[in-house]
Amino acid sequence: MKKHFDVMRKCSLFNNIEDKDLETMMYCLDAKIERREKGEHFLSEGETAKFLGIVLSGKVQLVRVDYYGNRSIVTKLEPPQIFGEAFACAEIDALPISVVATENTEVMLIDARRITQSCSNTCRFHSRLIFNLLKIVSWKNIEFNRKIEITSKRSTRDKLMAYLDMQAKQHGSKNFTIPYDRQSLADYLEVERSGLSAEISKLRNEGIIECKRSKFTLL
Repeated sequence: MKKHFDVMRKCSLFNNIEDKDLETMMYCLDAKIERREKGEHFLSEGETAKFLGIVLSGKVQLVRVDYYGNRSIVTKLEPPQIFGEAFACAEIDALPISVVATENTEVMLIDARRITQSCSNTCRFHSRLIFNLLKIVSWKNIEFNRKIEITSKRSTRDKLMAYLDMQAKQHGSKNFTIPYDRQSLADYLEVERSGLSAEISKLRNEGIIECKRSKFTLL
């Protein structure tokens, strides 16, 4: 467990938690390290929402598949980002998403009730963990609303430009690299890849953008 402390210190769930408390905390939270290869699931749609996860190495995608089998990427995460916290805290009966490794990945899984319900030892770090968790859930809600703002646009072009505009603002530059390849970007925007590629070509020809793979420039 100690070999992962460098990543854990960067995780927002453990903000302002002293190093000397980390090992005790892992025991108290009954944290488990799980490993998956590319394409394997850490959490699957339909499971009872119980665990939140922290990416320790590798990368995962949160994926939603509708009734007709259409796949949509909710988001892509890497160390030391967190997933599943809102569902676990709400204790919903069935997860609406799956968490899938996109390469060989290690994740720490924690039963959310171990955080939200103080233990009999009244560990001093519990109140800080609860505060940090509330802050994370709030920020994730903001991010979710941003995605709704993008995917609610009517056309593929409008969705793409709204996304690129958001990325430029987040990077503070007209030059930036997005965390998706073409298929993953299409899944995130909830559009067809062929239509997305066509719009990217049109925007490039119109002198509105320049791009090479995942690198974009707004002109």
